[in-house]
Amino acid sequence: MADRYDPHVIESRWQARWQADRLYHAPDDDPRPKWYALTMFPYPSGDLHTGHWYAMVPPDVAARYRRMLGNNVMFPMGFDSFGLPAENAAIKRGIDPKEWTYANIERMRSQMRMMGASFDWDREVITSDPEYYRWSQWWFLQLYHRGLAYRAEAAANWCPGCQTVLANEQVVDGRCERSDDLVERRFLTQWFFRITAYAEELLRFDGIEWPERIRTMQTNWIGRSEGAFLDFAVDVPGVDEKLRVFTTRPDTVYGATFMVLAPEHPLVDRITTPAQRGAVDSYIEATSRQTEIERLSTEKEKTGVFTGAFAKNPFNGARVPIWIADYVLVTYGTGAIMAVPAHDERDFAFARTYGLDVISVFSRSDVDTSRPLEEAYPSGDRMINSGPFDGTPAAEAIGRVVAHAAAGGYGQATVNYRLRDWLISRQRYWGTPIPMIHCANCGIVPVPEADLPVTLPEHVKFDPTGVSPLTQIAEWVNVECPACHGPARRETDTMDTFMCSSWYQMRYADPHNTERPVSRDAARRWLPVDQYTGGAEHAVMHLLYTRFFWKAARDLGVVEGDEPMVRLFNQGSILGPDGNRMSKSRGNVVAPDDQVAQWGSDAFRCQLMFVGPWDQGGPYNPTGMAGIVRWLHRLWSVATEPPVLTDTPGTAEARALRRATHKTIRDVTLELEGFRFNTLISRLMEHSTAMQKARDRGVADRAAWDEAVDVALLLTAPLAPHVTEELWAQRGRPYSIHLQRWPAFDPELARDDEIELVLQVNGKVRDRLHLPADAGEAEARAAAFASPKVAALLAGKEPKRVIYVPARLLNIVL
Repeated sequence: MADRYDPHVIESRWQARWQADRLYHAPDDDPRPKWYALTMFPYPSGDLHTGHWYAMVPPDVAARYRRMLGNNVMFPMGFDSFGLPAENAAIKRGIDPKEWTYANIERMRSQMRMMGASFDWDREVITSDPEYYRWSQWWFLQLYHRGLAYRAEAAANWCPGCQTVLANEQVVDGRCERSDDLVERRFLTQWFFRITAYAEELLRFDGIEWPERIRTMQTNWIGRSEGAFLDFAVDVPGVDEKLRVFTTRPDTVYGATFMVLAPEHPLVDRITTPAQRGAVDSYIEATSRQTEIERLSTEKEKTGVFTGAFAKNPFNGARVPIWIADYVLVTYGTGAIMAVPAHDERDFAFARTYGLDVISVFSRSDVDTSRPLEEAYPSGDRMINSGPFDGTPAAEAIGRVVAHAAAGGYGQATVNYRLRDWLISRQRYWGTPIPMIHCANCGIVPVPEADLPVTLPEHVKFDPTGVSPLTQIAEWVNVECPACHGPARRETDTMDTFMCSSWYQMRYADPHNTERPVSRDAARRWLPVDQYTGGAEHAVMHLLYTRFFWKAARDLGVVEGDEPMVRLFNQGSILGPDGNRMSKSRGNVVAPDDQVAQWGSDAFRCQLMFVGPWDQGGPYNPTGMAGIVRWLHRLWSVATEPPVLTDTPGTAEARALRRATHKTIRDVTLELEGFRFNTLISRLMEHSTAMQKARDRGVADRAAWDEAVDVALLLTAPLAPHVTEELWAQRGRPYSIHLQRWPAFDPELARDDEIELVLQVNGKVRDRLHLPADAGEAEARAAAFASPKVAALLAGKEPKRVIYVPARLLNIVL
């Protein structure tokens, strides 16, 4: 046992003991109620940085608290270890991606142990282990057999720096989220997951406690729109198919004065007239150099080119010119729109630029439709210039127009989504191989499940060619077709790494199963996750993908229930001392290893949580560590150097100490439940100060003192696990403090004997009174009006009203 507080000796000793005892392992056969706590696993980049600590320590505190509440807590950890940085390191340093990745994992694992986190390392998963990605491939095959995985040619986001395709969600302001290169658009044959099949269900968040911000971001990303498909005939010889548009305003169809196709629309090449061919081709080439973000910018001038062709409005037979424009995307709706400039601001600007007709189809009292419009107006009172629909009230217009189109066979009501299917193909080596084979005779053939995993070859040559390095390894690529046994080729694209993290929470429940990704028994025992934590930046990527994946797994009969995580909490970002994001170029990086070497892990853990509300984040300044260190030393002091102890439970001092202790239990429990770690530490500091004052009197009641010390250690244990374990052992208490029950408070003991009542006159604080805790409004009023300060301001005047907030405030309004 240590006779003084030396964090380095204490922490290393207890970390070794916990590891040897497997203290934090969650057994499958434990009868206690389960609690599955999970924080997003890291990419093994080399060293844990302060952001890792900030993301991991508070969830560790919450997991420890749940364990002390009596739950069988599973709090696993692993590594999201596939991805581009390993390949970039291979190219830059001439090192094998696997060697680089696993060396980083070993280092980060040791740093996490130094953190003192209660991770269950027996359940570790590493996504680049064949034992793991075998099941990622198995999932792919299940989705393929259900029609949820498919291959198609599509415009893709191409990052020239990373030399690979990006999902829409990985493009931020037109740039690659990782390399910051400008993203190009290319047409490539890619593999997709049909996430749109679950679009409607993904809009529902029943039974889960997720932040409103995340729910709103996912709802907006899915982008549900109610409207109609309308079919326009194309007035071009030899073109028989209809030009289908999706519109949320079918009631404006009589005002459609031009059509607009996305430059990539398959009809463009067939309908463009010879006279317009050069202009159309030039425009298409220019558009291909723009990102979707640039094309949709509201600040960008709207441009387009006439194809020379016309469509026929099915409602009135009018010939409507067909244009192409970059603000229409082939990935949204049908890639074609009917443009109604009178009632759409974007269409109005386009029509004004190119001299196209503007026809109003709704009356409005403040708009003179007999004169040229100065601006578009979205809605009105009744339909006009709309043939048989003239006079139809706006509220009935959409329904009547859609019914008419459906009866005529040229339209139908529908729902459209902004969400696109998830593009998972990556032209990289360090990822999960897609388990498909291309055969000249049989087409695309799945790899038999018995042949999984399809493992990555080693010693791959890396060249920035834009195609997967796997294509260069003939002995890996060339295989026998499983169906006809003829010559065939493996799929050389690998899966998006978000595939690996979409189901990892399932594998933690059964990490060593060689027969299934997770057994039904393990799934029922542990799933879903009870508390998930991580950054809000994953709202429309990981957090959306994992919900889709869970619902597909449910429909496959692998899991039960509709959602993968019941509760979600998003932390903010920890910043450098200067308030900016930590970066080597700014010189504001705070290295966790240095902080631990100087102050110890417990102090660093607590200081990170003390910087401010966890969901908001804030700057980390090492100079603030002094206050945390003083508090921990004070805790050590009151636990090891008691006053003279007597058996005097009835004294006022004993009652006051017990009151402080039970109030602290109540308040700390509430703060922990709300993830308010900064104010939680404040409550603990106040309690240690109360104990120090009680000790300074020289004599204390034995029972009250022992209760105060034990409670202080138990409440602090989740935050500072090492020093509390040491002090608990020194007091002769049973091992381990982290397996003890969370203390309960007595409401009567926690109740204050008196309250402080703030007195205001016209909203300004004029006095403060101390009243008995059970004083009601009548007593508060009497005391307030008896206050000399208040009486002087009233000067005999009758107040207009009195506002009373029980036990807190009384405001006299004159």
